[in-house]
Amino acid sequence: MTPAAAAIAAFAPAEAETAPAAVLLFAGQSFHPLPSGALFWPAENALLVADLHLEKLSSFARRGSLLPPYDTGLTLSRLEADLAATGATELIALGDSFHRDEGTTTLLEADRQRLAALLARLRWTWISGNHDPAPHALGGHCVAVLERAGLLLTHQPRAGRPGLVAGHLHPSARIAINGRSVRRPCFVHDGRVLVLPAYGTSTGTLNILDPAFAGLLHPPALEVVMTGRDRVYPVSPRRLVRELTGW
Repeated sequence: MTPAAAAIAAFAPAEAETAPAAVLLFAGQSFHPLPSGALFWPAENALLVADLHLEKLSSFARRGSLLPPYDTGLTLSRLEADLAATGATELIALGDSFHRDEGTTTLLEADRQRLAALLARLRWTWISGNHDPAPHALGGHCVAVLERAGLLLTHQPRAGRPGLVAGHLHPSARIAINGRSVRRPCFVHDGRVLVLPAYGTSTGTLNILDPAFAGLLHPPALEVVMTGRDRVYPVSPRRLVRELTGW
């Protein structure tokens, strides 16, 4: 076990090491959070992902950055692995799937073919985000929001609507033990609003104790599941800490 995994496991339930795949119960539905940041919905045989930010480094390159634009291929590899592991027949992307609207036109040919193959065999819904609000013609269905089984699937989370599932904020959690700390992307909900971590390989994170989350989630009702390299870890909200260098 890596030091980061050990730190997370120290705050996880005692039975976590021998427990089966984690189950996240939300709004009457059961989900399986994955270490990649995807959320598998068995009742719909659907995989939910948020904030892929495909073509992010390509966008940076056009603005003078020297970073190699290989993030799209890495993210697609992660997605292919999760689809194979879960057997999902539907993909629901919760917005900011592309870092910019024009990202749909700048895909490398190999990435375009891989994405086309996925679109051809899956029921695929693109929910618009603040980075990619415009519909596109890659395939699948482009919508602003999606209502399914009493849930409202959207990009930007907001308080007040029970059963809302969103992304946008790139949530992460930090825990500390014995003078060391670890920060990892996380799934977080309060029974009314569920926020997924960012899925893209080039995305950042935001601590769920950051002011950006204030008023969105009800702290006494929080359920937090942190992602590790090979598994996920339920963590008590009492163990959360703010960023060590301040907000």
